[in-house]
This record gives sequence, C-alpha cells and structure tokens, in this order.
Amino acid sequence: MKRQTGILIVSTMDTKAGEVGYIKDLLESQGVRVFLLDAGIRGESPVPVDITRNEVASAAGSTLRDVQQLGHEGKALDSMISGAIKCAKGLYEAGKINGILGIGGSMGTTLGSAVMRTFPIGFPKVMISTMASRNTRSFVGTKDIMMLHSVCDLAGLNRITRQILREGALAIAGMTEGETPITREERPLAALSTLGTTESCVVHLRRYLESRGMEVITFHTVGSGGEAMDELIWNEDVQLVIDLSLHELADHFFGGDYDAGPTRGTAALEKGIPTILVPGNTDFLVTGPAQTAKKYFPGRPMHAHNAAITAVKTNPSEMEHLAKYIADLCDKAKGPVAVIIPMGGFSAFDSPGGPLENPEGRDALAQTLEKKLPHTIPFLKSRHHINHPDFAEEVIHSIARISHGHSEQGDYL
Repeated sequence: MKRQTGILIVSTMDTKAGEVGYIKDLLESQGVRVFLLDAGIRGESPVPVDITRNEVASAAGSTLRDVQQLGHEGKALDSMISGAIKCAKGLYEAGKINGILGIGGSMGTTLGSAVMRTFPIGFPKVMISTMASRNTRSFVGTKDIMMLHSVCDLAGLNRITRQILREGALAIAGMTEGETPITREERPLAALSTLGTTESCVVHLRRYLESRGMEVITFHTVGSGGEAMDELIWNEDVQLVIDLSLHELADHFFGGDYDAGPTRGTAALEKGIPTILVPGNTDFLVTGPAQTAKKYFPGRPMHAHNAAITAVKTNPSEMEHLAKYIADLCDKAKGPVAVIIPMGGFSAFDSPGGPLENPEGRDALAQTLEKKLPHTIPFLKSRHHINHPDFAEEVIHSIARISHGHSEQGDYL
C-alpha cells in the first residue's frame, strides 16, 4: 500500500500567505497532503491554517500576547521557534508528515531551518530562502537541509518567485514520493576525518576497514564536518575513530574558517572509543579569498587553493600550542588512544617542494608531544608523508594494537 505523503510548511503567514498558498496548491495538485504551521507574530493569517500562531505560542509555554510584548524580535522568534518545534514533532510522531518545507528571509529561514535541524538525517527538508546564496552553515548545521535560493525577495508572486517556489514544491514532493525505508547497517561502524589534501591516506584506510567488514563514514573537516562526526560518535555505537584531519582544531585556536568549536575531538575520547589521532592538515589554516587572507594574516606564507579558499601556513608556536592541547585530550581519554605523526608531511601542501612545506612546524609539534604526551599513550613518529601508502599501513598496525581486547567485535580488526 502506498504511503500517504504529508508535507509541513513552516512560515509566517502574516507576511507569506500568498507564496505559501501557491506552494500548497502545487503540492495538492501532486496528491500531497499539506499542513500549514503559522509562526507569525504580528498580523493574522488571511487563510485557514492547521496550526495557528496561538497554538505555536502555547506550545512554547507562553501566549501570543506575551510573545508580542517581549519587545525584541529575536526573543519573540526564539519563543515561536520553540513552539514550532514541538508542534512539528507532534505531527511527525503521529505519522502525519514525512517532509518539511520552509520559506522566508532571514527571520523565516531562521525559523524554518531551526525546526528542520531537530529532524533526523534522511527526513526530507527544503528551505526556500533569500539567504541561500550566503554562508548557510548557521542554518544547515549538521543536517541534510536543501537550501534553495529565491534569487529575488519573497514578496509577492512574479515571474521569478513563481518559478522558484514551483522548484521547491516539486523538490519536496519528489523527495517524499520516493521515500523508502533504508535498511540500517549492522556492520561495526568506523568514523574517519579528512580533507582533500589527505585523501590518498583515507582511501587506503577506508578500503582496509571495509575489507574487514566495517561500515566506514568519512567526514570532511570543514567545520560542520567535525561537528557532524562528533554528533555521530555521541549518538551511534561507533567502534573505531581515525581522526586523520585535526585541522579544525588549528582553525579554532588560530582564526581559520573551518572552526568546529571548542569540543571538537572530545566525543570519542570521552566515550572511551578506540581512537587514532593524526595531525593531518594542521600545517595550514583556511580562510577566504587571497585578499582576505592577506588582511587577516599579513606576511604569512599562503597558497590560493582556489578563488574562494586560501591556505595559510601555520607557524611553530601555533604547532606547539596545538601539541599541548592534543596531549591534554589524550590525558583525559577514557579509552585506548594512539598518536601518529607523519614527519614526512602533514598534507599535500606540506610536501617536499609543496606550496606550504612546513618541517619547522612538524618538528615543533612532534617535540612538544614527546614532552607532554602521557607515557602510557602509544606514540609513533613516522618518517613517511601522510599520503604515502606505508604511513597508512602504520596506522593500520596501530588500529590492531589499540583495539585488541577492547570490544567483543574486536576480531574484525
């Protein structure tokens, strides 16, 4: 029997009723059941909705009048977001919806994406937004939200908005129409981190782990990637972590763009999961275009990776700081952990003749770790570059060493 598709549209109906009505008509023409949630604060919705703004405020433990009298649009929005999340979850738990669509500018995008981020990966989410051509990390976070740029302001129906709204409506309809349950993997789970500059190493490791019967999930350490990896580690039964790219730690401490926050890398160690730490990609910081890099890091060696991304060489003092932090992380680890240093180079940039070759930084990090790392932590200074096949083999040998006897499933290593 075909599953009934239900889409929740989250919006402020006092300002977006016309656009939402257009989407609703399109979806209903595709046989889709539509639920409207109104989180508007100022005016009344000119059309009937399924969840009223009064119900949203009530779900937040308040009244609409109290929300309106807060005197601050940000605080009022936060209250309505809280209520909208509870209302949306109620529909989800009742089995009435299998997709969410949001529409709006900065406030509407904040509202819609906040609701979407509380839903699991794989649940269809489409956000039609005037903000989608900007940095969308604060809206998307670690979830699979499809951001559709509205091109012009979402203020009335015209030749552009009709086309964009149609694209968004058909996108969510198609995503939910094709929804089928995905069989959950039962294989032991491993998490790996990388960037393109260490991809050769991670390919080798992934092939090995998969050959041993593991399911491998690789995360791109661009800020949100590290956050998503730690989130997975907290929420899933991860058996092994190879943190090959500690780059986000460098960006967090020294002002790079790929900052995953102050708790990056702590999840696996606090849960006691067998972990290999490799300072891959810590030889550089990431910032924007070259002119931006020169402004914030004047006089520093740098490499324009492309028009949007510039890599700035880390210096020995930064590497010393990073080494002390890694040593402190290891000292607090509740399970087996090993540290491996590829003294031949930390990334494709840090290679003999490479644009950011950094032997001084490597030496500073390795020497500091030798002094600060607890003696109980296995520590290896490899002579190889991180992308050399022999380095990957050394990581594989360390996996077996730290995992032996840790898990009933340890024989997969």
